[in-house]
Amino acid sequence: MSPRPAAFIDRDGTIIRDANYIRDPAHVELLPGAADAIRRLNEQNVAVIIVTNQSGIARGWLTAEDYDAVQRRLGSLLGAAGAHVDGVYMCPHHPDISGPCDCRKPGLALYRQAIAEHGLDGSTALFVGDRLRDVTPASALGGQGILLDVDSTPPEDRERAQSESIATARSLGEAVDRFLRTLPARTQSQ
Repeated sequence: MSPRPAAFIDRDGTIIRDANYIRDPAHVELLPGAADAIRRLNEQNVAVIIVTNQSGIARGWLTAEDYDAVQRRLGSLLGAAGAHVDGVYMCPHHPDISGPCDCRKPGLALYRQAIAEHGLDGSTALFVGDRLRDVTPASALGGQGILLDVDSTPPEDRERAQSESIATARSLGEAVDRFLRTLPARTQSQ
């Protein structure tokens, strides 16, 4: 059996509004079209994997329990919209506080872990988010990186994407549409 295609998606600023170290589940707000985009990936048998840096934990601005509560709320909102994620991988570190690690994006540890645990094909995967660190793993793993050009995208990330010819999209939905057009027909019919 061939590996399953995957979409590695950042959470804050990509699926939910970036609320700067969100700790209260009541503040979880899906971005317009995000649940629909994830549902379309689900329908095409694409594994949806969230990979997120949560340095607020290392900084003491939120706890692992706060993070879990926010993640449960996100799951509930997606479920109500007929969408789901297949896995969530989180780095709680910050290099200035907890030292360097391999799991903080753009590090590859969490991506490689997800690929191994879910039997995924990283070489055909989508890597999408509102920061370059969300999409640069595509160049190492062979997938397709698409930077979202949204309010939370830093200007320097936009400039670098343009100078390095990194694909951009105005929304998760647009990125997913572009990605789904590249999938082999066999994947879409399963």
